[in-house]
Amino acid sequence: MKDPFEVFFRKKPALMLVALKTSARARYGSILAKEVDCTYSHAVKILQGLERLGLVTFEKQGRIKLIKLTKKGQEVASSISNIKNLL
Repeated sequence: MKDPFEVFFRKKPALMLVALKTSARARYGSILAKEVDCTYSHAVKILQGLERLGLVTFEKQGRIKLIKLTKKGQEVASSISNIKNLL
């Protein structure tokens, strides 16, 4: 049987939110992509969708974009984390 978590959530976007929640500081896209085991381009596409939903923000520092959770994103990530722990 599949992982029960995958029955309810798309794995990569959910893991990205949880990974951003576990660290208090902002993350780079390439590091986040490695943490959730996907390509950088796939991670960027997911992150753009999360930004449209108001869950993450991008903060440009020179040539690098840092990714941070919004307040709404923190709430969603906490909920996903709780559900993952229940399953």
